[in-house]
Amino acid sequence: MAALEEFTLSTGVLGAGPEGFLGVEQSDKADQFLVTDSGRTVVLYKVSDQKPLGSWSVKQGQSITCPAVCNFQTGEYIMVHDHKVLRIWNNEDVNLDKVFKATLSAEVHRIHSVQRTEPLVLFRRGASRGLEALLAEPQQNIEAVIPDEEVIKWSEVFMLFKQPVLIFITENHGNYFAYIRLCKSHSLSKYTLLLGKEEKSVKPNFAARVDGKFISLVSLSSDGCIYETLIPIYSSDTEKNQRLSRALVLKAVVSGGAQNGVALTVLDQDHIAVLGPPLPASKECLSIWNIKFQTLQTSKELPQGTSGQLWYHGETLFMLHGKCLTVIPYKCEASSLAGALGKLKHTPESGTHSVPHFVNWETCSGYELGSSAEQSRTLRREKVEANLQPEVPGFKQLLSIIKKDSEKHIEVELRKFLAKSTPDFHTIISDIVAGLLERCKAEPPFYPRNCLMQLIQTRVLSYSLCPDLMEIALEHTDVQMLQLCLQQFPDIPESTTCACLKLFLSVGDDCLRDSSINMESVFDFSDSAQDEKKEVEEQTEIVQNGFGPEDGNVSKDSQQLNKLPEDAAHEPVSFPVTSCPVAPKRAALLNAVLHSAYSEPFLLPHLKDIPAKHVTLFLQYLYFLYLKCTGNATMTLPGVNPPTVSQIMDWICLLLDANFTVVLMIPEAKRLLLNLYNFVKSQISIYSELNKIEVSFRELQRLNQEKSSRGLYSIEVLELF
Repeated sequence: MAALEEFTLSTGVLGAGPEGFLGVEQSDKADQFLVTDSGRTVVLYKVSDQKPLGSWSVKQGQSITCPAVCNFQTGEYIMVHDHKVLRIWNNEDVNLDKVFKATLSAEVHRIHSVQRTEPLVLFRRGASRGLEALLAEPQQNIEAVIPDEEVIKWSEVFMLFKQPVLIFITENHGNYFAYIRLCKSHSLSKYTLLLGKEEKSVKPNFAARVDGKFISLVSLSSDGCIYETLIPIYSSDTEKNQRLSRALVLKAVVSGGAQNGVALTVLDQDHIAVLGPPLPASKECLSIWNIKFQTLQTSKELPQGTSGQLWYHGETLFMLHGKCLTVIPYKCEASSLAGALGKLKHTPESGTHSVPHFVNWETCSGYELGSSAEQSRTLRREKVEANLQPEVPGFKQLLSIIKKDSEKHIEVELRKFLAKSTPDFHTIISDIVAGLLERCKAEPPFYPRNCLMQLIQTRVLSYSLCPDLMEIALEHTDVQMLQLCLQQFPDIPESTTCACLKLFLSVGDDCLRDSSINMESVFDFSDSAQDEKKEVEEQTEIVQNGFGPEDGNVSKDSQQLNKLPEDAAHEPVSFPVTSCPVAPKRAALLNAVLHSAYSEPFLLPHLKDIPAKHVTLFLQYLYFLYLKCTGNATMTLPGVNPPTVSQIMDWICLLLDANFTVVLMIPEAKRLLLNLYNFVKSQISIYSELNKIEVSFRELQRLNQEKSSRGLYSIEVLELF
């Protein structure tokens, strides 16, 4: 049995979440792969050098929701963040904010890209589009193919006779369905998968390959066995929901009932790789099986555990082992009885390798990629910039009404238009907004606020589709509309975000009192008078987590900073710790800013333009929120979608970086800066102690790992210093 050799790729710029990475995909170079983490980053790795070639991240507050893939026709990279925002870039691009962007009208499930065809975009409701056709009209209507109760669990694309074939599996209350779409003929077939009763509670894992006129769907069941379902590619009756049974392929390859760290992938026609514990009490293991002869080819124990994810590209297996991205080179041998029994002589010529996940059935070498790839890219951008939208019934009449009628009449007609049963209205929403904003600029008294609010609430707009909307809202001090835009637009530039922040800090209480603000993110920060008095008195010592200024771990500089001059001691303290320094409605507006996406280099210059008194007020509010977070065991604030402690700390750092010299000269900010200073000192002391404890725990872990090599009985004495 051949041993599997592994090595680790550097993951310093990646952040694997609890469920691992979003995906690992092949680049246009044989030795390069795109790795997408579960947060904000895409990294291009060269496996032979074991180092990254490039790294790209989206803004703070944004998250990648679809793994990056390579467009093999153009060499560009594609990914989706925040479900609807599609980005396209290449190796020369550094900042994702500056690359091509398209905001789509429906949420994307996955982008699939294979050789010899353009990428295919699969939406959450089962519809699919070719990339070029989609980007020619990003706001086109996307139909719903699957019922609302069904959820896509797995999908893949194969090339068959020069035609992309899409398969995706859906689940509805424990029932599984397979959909086959022939992309060129647009035919769609639906099949019901007859899985075992045990799959009602535990989801199976899927992989697939092309087998003649069928797609061989391989599933790893909750009983630890591997089954195969043959799905016809060409259905005789696409309207009929046909039922397909499964056949047993391998028995008990993993422990029955194992739910975590279990996965499988197809290596070639006769080999599969499986992740999972072979026995109930054993550690997770990677095993290679020959399904033709039902033999185990090789295996490798994974003591640090996995995320239950496995990828195979270009004779290379990828998995998350512990917290590291592990690479295992593996080339499938020729499927023969001698090879299955491990008696095949290894020669440089022995063994063939088939491309994973799909089989090349094309015998014609004259397949043309098309010489217009570069022209398509140019036309795509021109078409998107032209913002060509299809007309729907009533659209021209509505635009005519917008140009000349009263606000009340426009509001009534717009409500009728949005209430139409046809789903095509969202394709021209941006044109309606543009018509309203154009008249707002031409006629300053004209401000159809209710109409604009209705259009924003359709959730199909973004800043790039109507860049003048927030500018006009700022001119009219419409804080409610600005809050709604900050909550729904994923692509607001930093200059506009900062302009909103200035307005929220400076707007009068009378204006806020008359505004209908969404208060979901604001919790009840009212405390009893007794608790306030007690905490204000304790604030003079700044005791946090057992450390105070008088503690020996705090430097003399800190003690000197605590000695304020007498005049400073008699100055009124403008910020009581236990009372919020801003009104609840203003707090709700500021929370919307905290949740907004931004890029630090672009935001800092605009923060320097905020008046000093407003900077101090915002810092006081952020410090108040941070104290509330640290007073909670979960380090979170109550309420619906409140600011996170990470967002609070990031904004404190941003404000101090941009305005520290100015804030330092403000008498009212002395106590606040002192509080922040002492609090940071106490946290440093805590982390210093935790680092010391970590060494002891690491030693205990090492000793625990060595126990397996000892006898049946031993006495151990551990001394911790």
